[in-house]
Amino acid sequence: MIARAPKSGSGSSGLGPDCPYPCCGEPKAARIQAFGWADMRVFRGIPARADVPIALTIGNFDGVHLGHRAMLARLADVANRHELPVAVMTFEPQPQEFFAPDQAPARLTSLHEKLEILRDCGVDRVYVCRFDYAFAQLAASEFVSRILHDGLAVRWLLVGDDFRFGARRSGDFTLLKALAAPSGFEVEAMTSVVAVDERVSSTAIRARLEQGDLAGAQQLLGRPYSIAGRVVGGDKLGAKIGYPTANVQLQRSKAPLSGIFVVAVEGLGPAPLPGVASLGVRPTVKERGRPTLEVHLFDFDERIYGRRIGVRFLKKLRDEQKFAGIDALVAQMDKDSAAARDYFLTAKAQRRKGNAKEGN
Repeated sequence: MIARAPKSGSGSSGLGPDCPYPCCGEPKAARIQAFGWADMRVFRGIPARADVPIALTIGNFDGVHLGHRAMLARLADVANRHELPVAVMTFEPQPQEFFAPDQAPARLTSLHEKLEILRDCGVDRVYVCRFDYAFAQLAASEFVSRILHDGLAVRWLLVGDDFRFGARRSGDFTLLKALAAPSGFEVEAMTSVVAVDERVSSTAIRARLEQGDLAGAQQLLGRPYSIAGRVVGGDKLGAKIGYPTANVQLQRSKAPLSGIFVVAVEGLGPAPLPGVASLGVRPTVKERGRPTLEVHLFDFDERIYGRRIGVRFLKKLRDEQKFAGIDALVAQMDKDSAAARDYFLTAKAQRRKGNAKEGN
């Protein structure tokens, strides 16, 4: 039997006494405002005592791909039937980033991007749990009693078919199910989602992005791959050589793809703007540089510093390469720009042809 949540919706945390675990305590609830969507409550940490019962799923949710969306749809279905908030518990940093930061894979989405997508999926609450040594040492039974029962008041829990929890990944679904009933919640494991004969996973998406297979990545994500961030100041080299660029803050130490791309940019008007982008370390102008995303927008001349934009990757034109000098770089940029413009002209012609067929 699942208890219903109270309908007060006051939003106060109602936190109880201090919890001995560093992932708990009195989290700050924040309102994330982006692109004018409805509010979603975000908690940095786990309350010592929950304010309302919830329906919950747990995971990294990196990329929020088709598999994640299927889980969220199932979670929302149950939550709505029992009048429970739809909640997600995720981790910062991600566990692999904590245990082996040098070997951790590139993120598909920053935390901010992840929150935006989760809100777009109809999530009511996100609990961002700090993953550190103390949290990693939690016994499986303590995770259930202190986190799921006391801190979150879980009434229904959905996990993936490979879900593990507790110190040294000691807890599996069998143990979780045994601990669930005494703790007052139901639990369900969801099977993996398969698309184009492949299990949908963040790992599979990274592999396709690394290969430049944007169409394949889109099939697993359910949308074109994109990176969002604020436009920040750069070294102004692009403007000096005739290609002014918007430099997008990456908020990550490494990117899951690199090269020169045809892109569409959202957030600057009612429709996406066409352009060409470079994502890489700029070997021609800098030694051992950090990954940088630079976007040249076609026929655009506005100051957009501080604006948050989304860069949608549509086609890879080539790998990043080091040129003998700036003149050779500009000559190649001319070719890249022409190829990107041709891409948009061809796409426009195909849309017109399709509309003409529908009209006949």
